[in-house]
Amino acid sequence: MTKRKPSDFTLMITVLILVVIGIIMVFSASYAYAYFRLGDGYHFLKRDLLWAVVGLCGMLATMNFDYWRYKKIAPLGFILSLVLLILVLTPLGIEYNGAKRWLGVGGFTVMPSEIAKICSIFFVAASLSNRPEKIKNFLKGVVPYLGIIGLYFGLIILQPNLSTAVTISAIIVSMMFVTGMRWGHLAFMGGGGVGLLVVMILAEPYRMRRLTGFLDPFADARDTGYQVIQSLLALGSGGLFGVGLGKSIQKYLYIPEPQNDFIFAIIGEELGFIGCVAVIILYLLLIWRGVRIAINAPDLFSCLIATGITAMVAVQVIINIAVATSSMPVTGIPLPFISWGGTSLAIFMTAIGVMLNISRYANLDRS
Repeated sequence: MTKRKPSDFTLMITVLILVVIGIIMVFSASYAYAYFRLGDGYHFLKRDLLWAVVGLCGMLATMNFDYWRYKKIAPLGFILSLVLLILVLTPLGIEYNGAKRWLGVGGFTVMPSEIAKICSIFFVAASLSNRPEKIKNFLKGVVPYLGIIGLYFGLIILQPNLSTAVTISAIIVSMMFVTGMRWGHLAFMGGGGVGLLVVMILAEPYRMRRLTGFLDPFADARDTGYQVIQSLLALGSGGLFGVGLGKSIQKYLYIPEPQNDFIFAIIGEELGFIGCVAVIILYLLLIWRGVRIAINAPDLFSCLIATGITAMVAVQVIINIAVATSSMPVTGIPLPFISWGGTSLAIFMTAIGVMLNISRYANLDRS
């Protein structure tokens, strides 16, 4: 094993800046909602700060925990993630807005699908790195991972949570591709995935309504098009420089729970086009460092972990911003490091810690 070096400072500082922006924007976006609905305008701020501390501890711990040790515990994490996903579907699961996505004890809740993302990355990375040559063979190399994708997809879609199911599928496929999966196999999986997505949309009336709401939101402005229209109004109101931090109008119960999936719209309203571009640049910087760490990783296992984590961030950023800008149908997925969501924030920060540990062994100075 190569000598350990300092962690990637650029990646670390980029993530910390995004977390700080997230804390500020969660407070700004949630104050009115928390005050009117919960009687405490600081409700989400206090919880977000707590989860940020948990995430920071997780990041510092994994940054100093040698990445190759995850190979031994990856199967246990895989089994644990499946057990948690199954428990969500039992009476232990907490239902909110028609979906069962949380497990909780008292006032403490976790989202198992977020845990499943990182556990799937470790398990697939460990498996692929053991016999990478098998990925060239469809039956022996591709089909087993289609089974893993199907297992996660099936359990998560029962919650239901299509966006997260798609995200985990995209993460695993990206890792398979980096290992050396054939283009033909990738095209076959892509075509099959699109076909399955069409079936899933047609099978549920509410998904069809979301699709029609995306195609023409103003045709049903009070229902299926409501969130999109309010999001576009927020982004349009911000102009170039925004109306000012804390001065959003749309957060006053126009956008439902603005601290969650549509927080990018509040950023656009309060910080304007400049603020949105700054946030996007930070994400691009994070993704670039992730790709660089993956390319220069000391072995295939660490390369695949870095690939999976980078894909996890990239896919969620693309989906969240696309939804907020009406570039795709509405679906619920948080903006990494910024949206309110304790489990998501802690898992993402902990995952970045793993990538920072890999960067200690990667030759990032290599051209």
